[in-house]
Amino acid sequence: MNEPIVIIIITVIVVIFILAIFFSKKAIIKRKLKKAELKKLSQFRNGDTAKIVGQVELVDQALTAPLSGRKCAYYYAHVEQEVSSGKNSRWKTLIEEEVSGEYLIRDGSECAYISSKHVKSYIVQDRKFRSGFMNDASQALERYLNNKGYESENMLGFNKTLRYKEGILEAGETIAVFGCGQWKSASELGLPEELGQVLAINDPDEGTVYLSDDPDTTKNTAKANTINQSDNYGQADSRYFQKTSESKYFKKS
Repeated sequence: MNEPIVIIIITVIVVIFILAIFFSKKAIIKRKLKKAELKKLSQFRNGDTAKIVGQVELVDQALTAPLSGRKCAYYYAHVEQEVSSGKNSRWKTLIEEEVSGEYLIRDGSECAYISSKHVKSYIVQDRKFRSGFMNDASQALERYLNNKGYESENMLGFNKTLRYKEGILEAGETIAVFGCGQWKSASELGLPEELGQVLAINDPDEGTVYLSDDPDTTKNTAKANTINQSDNYGQADSRYFQKTSESKYFKKS
């Protein structure tokens, strides 16, 4: 193979790799949130579309993340198996799920609630596990696999090569959300009445609400009508920043 052809092939591979990264779900969501105008909840008027940044506050009982056992308001779990074909191998997705509980986004004395079912999210996957040769899956990982109809071993009793990733939204964590806001009474949204007026986040004209807990998306990158983020969020009541596994609105039986 002559040199020009080799260069062309390498160039094509590099371009495909760059495009794959640029148009990945993670990149699209981060790019959207980083470029969006940031508004405090107190600045929102009905019909405004912008990004809000606030802290997760549980409304109901916390969820339990399936891989790490952490208490949370929302979790993303992804399990892949390495499969081989001749000399090549690739990672095949076995399980990918996102589960959301009831939670608010708190900005000082105001709060928002995501009403839309059309949410594109990128949750930082801060827990990673592996199982395979000479490395058995833990009881928690095996239990999760079994609940989804899978096992960590093959028919001969050898460990499959698996990797697991998990990300969560926990109480007190800072997140960014982009969407169209409408002020509604808490009772209209099925929330505790003592919350008063809540900003319901719905689909903007583009048709999708974007959400992420990546620090790049929660920085103060607004274009206009914004104040330094430390001023926006630093004065909020400290009780809203406490990382608790149980909501103050949840009543035990």
